[in-house]
Amino acid sequence: MFYRWNAHRSVPSLRRFLFATALMLTPCSVFSANMDSWFREYKQTASDQALYQLLWSLPKGGDLHHHLSGAGFSEWWYDIATQPERNGGYIYYTKTRLRQCRGYGTNEYGPNPQNLLFRTIQASTYAGLSDCEKQEYKLLSALDNVEKQAYFDSIRLDKAHEGRNEFFERHWQRLNELTNNPHVGAYILLKNMQAFADEGLQYLETQVNVDRSITPDGELMSPDDSLKIYTDMLASSAALETGVTVRFQYALLRFLPHAEKHLRWMYDFVDKHRDLYVGINMVGREDNDKGYPLRFLPVLRDLRRQYPAINLAIHAGEVDEPNQHVRDTLLLGAQRIGHGLNTITDPDTLLLMRHGPYLIEINLISNHLLDYTEDYASHPFPEYLRTNIPVALTTDDRGMWDSTLTDEYYVAVKEFNLSWQELTGLARQSLQHSFLAEDDKQAALSAYEQRLRQFAETLARDGDSSLPQAAPKRRFICNYQPTLCHQG
Repeated sequence: MFYRWNAHRSVPSLRRFLFATALMLTPCSVFSANMDSWFREYKQTASDQALYQLLWSLPKGGDLHHHLSGAGFSEWWYDIATQPERNGGYIYYTKTRLRQCRGYGTNEYGPNPQNLLFRTIQASTYAGLSDCEKQEYKLLSALDNVEKQAYFDSIRLDKAHEGRNEFFERHWQRLNELTNNPHVGAYILLKNMQAFADEGLQYLETQVNVDRSITPDGELMSPDDSLKIYTDMLASSAALETGVTVRFQYALLRFLPHAEKHLRWMYDFVDKHRDLYVGINMVGREDNDKGYPLRFLPVLRDLRRQYPAINLAIHAGEVDEPNQHVRDTLLLGAQRIGHGLNTITDPDTLLLMRHGPYLIEINLISNHLLDYTEDYASHPFPEYLRTNIPVALTTDDRGMWDSTLTDEYYVAVKEFNLSWQELTGLARQSLQHSFLAEDDKQAALSAYEQRLRQFAETLARDGDSSLPQAAPKRRFICNYQPTLCHQG
């Protein structure tokens, strides 16, 4: 029988030794059943702190739904943007005043809003402003403490009234030209790799676009020159030390007027860089009907006549109303569905997805903070999970939620009472449905199983001393479960 252990009681050394020895000799099926039994009791007896620390330390598979430009925490953006020696020599200014200047850039709405505080531009753009407009901006590195805190808060959802409009129409527009600097992007990627390694992730599949990068002088950089900045970073000792395997997707903003033309260019670029790029992802607000899935069926069929297969992971079902966008997305050739929230309203597609081969990338925190679900109880994730539709927990734009992958796991366990088998199955499915080459995929799965078993053996042998005593916590989880961030 699995020995009962919790965070408030250490296992006697002899029994702990005998249990660990037995665990090493246990067949996989019995091992899983034993862990299920243990975890069921553990959830009932452990404190919130102990449960979070366990989930932080738990080996995790991959994060498959990851927008790199939305995955930087506020302090990361500021850190790299204010250090030219690290960001490629760029200088940045951010808007701290509104003077209602006339002339250049007086539009209030659209993709380039001028009446938006903390909209960030690089020095070459600042040099082209009128004297009036220059008075609206301040050197980013010269912000005082109050301004710096306001800058941090401006690019994350930190207030109850903020939701999808703030996210889609303000956050990206504030980051603005920071996202056109591949040095900044490469640094944000490195910081993600380091942070993910700390919480046990082994694979990251992130969205990286390189066709709109600009130099410090404001000139367009070639995609290959931009990509080299990323590959140089991935080859650095700092990146290699994380042990996190990284692959890229190219992201298509689906509702733009010339999206089909851009998709053709992407196909060619991804085909030429298959060593790093493993797929294409269609992104963007689904409540903008100009990006409806079947718009792209003719061009995809044409591209499939010209190129060997390229993987597709497409956002679908991230809307409030029922529709058949998920079914239409499968018709486009998608192997993975991002969000898939309203799949539950389409019974035929729901049946089609049972037992695979398609996976739904689940974003519990994103869906709730953007008001696609009223609360976690209304999320269809447990219905998908427990009717054998492949699912994996992912972080989406974690920098803007100020959250971690552990936070997604913690919410799932607390809200849906996940078993050990379900919890670890999420990691397995993230690797099984990754776009890694088949040999790499099998190696990743083997590595995961080895890490998981070693984790369980260490836990059985050393008890609570094997867990970190203060797992790092971000703003989201402190708001979700305040007891996690207040000791005593």
